[in-house]
Amino acid sequence: MRRTLTMAVVAAALLASAGPLSVAAAGSIAAPVAVGRWSAREAQSFWTAERMASAAPLPPVPPELADPAPPELPEPPEPAEPAEPAEPAEPAEEIPIATPTPVMTGLPAPSATPAATPTATPTPTASPTRTPGAVPTPTRAPSAPTPTPAPLPAPARPAVPRLPALTPGVGQNFDGIPVAGRMYLVKGGGAYFCTASVVSSPSRNLVLSAAHCLLGSDTQQVAFVPQYTRAKPQPYGMFPVLRDAGGRSRIWIDPRYRSQGVDRAAALDVAFAQVGPDARGFPVEAVVGGNRLVTGAGYAHARATLIGYPASAARPRVCVNRTTKFTSADARIPGSFLRINCTGYPGGTSGGPFLTRYDARTGTGDVVGVIGGWKTGGDKADTSYSSYFGADIRKLYEKAVAGAKARR
Repeated sequence: MRRTLTMAVVAAALLASAGPLSVAAAGSIAAPVAVGRWSAREAQSFWTAERMASAAPLPPVPPELADPAPPELPEPPEPAEPAEPAEPAEPAEEIPIATPTPVMTGLPAPSATPAATPTATPTPTASPTRTPGAVPTPTRAPSAPTPTPAPLPAPARPAVPRLPALTPGVGQNFDGIPVAGRMYLVKGGGAYFCTASVVSSPSRNLVLSAAHCLLGSDTQQVAFVPQYTRAKPQPYGMFPVLRDAGGRSRIWIDPRYRSQGVDRAAALDVAFAQVGPDARGFPVEAVVGGNRLVTGAGYAHARATLIGYPASAARPRVCVNRTTKFTSADARIPGSFLRINCTGYPGGTSGGPFLTRYDARTGTGDVVGVIGGWKTGGDKADTSYSSYFGADIRKLYEKAVAGAKARR
């Protein structure tokens, strides 16, 4: 089946069992959050543990429902980008050298809260000489200096769980890693989720997922929860996807994906989103770290780590295997994609990262793909696909970096 459960029977069964959770009937929050307001505290009030546990994998997005409108972000329209020439076929076993993104790779501590400037203390002056009929000018008492607030301590470095012993191609449920989590959203009155992960950026506030997960002007109440499990729903807090003044989520998707649809533009099934700080004021990358975006690395990787949140599972899933190049023979879904065989990745895993050079000490790696693309990630739960991270994805990332930095 498709990664987002494309068969109508399966989708109907899902809606009947787990159901899209009605926002109005889902608990204590019946009214939507005010336009333009969507902080970590408001996201935590909306996305209760019960609502997160009841959220369903995002249902299929038919091509005819793709947004024909321009990007949701209120930015001046850009000239259409010329189509890039097809990439030459690569030798089957050749693994080209990756060109890393010039982004931050460490876990920088956030800047301390700036100290308040003490109020200036006037210098006492001698009483003026009295003159007949003159009213003496009173002398102001010195003002006490404003106390300097204590800076918040830097977030503790997250504990990275050890991965289980893995057999290539065999997925296993595990306790997750801090840099990956669930992306929650409301669409059409239902509560849904996909998978997302943090990607390093200068502003330390970008997450990466699949475009089909975040497509649509009705996508609202979007929030990222690192290392979600049902037992520990918010081990590192919640990070709301920011909104502009018009209430639209700050999400970057290639305009061609919106106009051409999820199949015709399957090679562009990638999205970046800007998240706000947690309830303590820290950016997501300072709290959990971030993967390095790598583009132009080719399709064949000897070892890739695949992470996703499958359907109604209480924990995420991990698998390692090699990736190969898959070129579509279906004219309705053109393009070449990364392909990996890993068991047990159904709906909900869309947006999950393909990681190479995974570092068990930091729990991060080089992200070279996300589950999506060919049939929004695959028509079988045991084989997953990703759009190729080439020049188009690099441009989209740079646009997101510039937009996030400009609106900090």
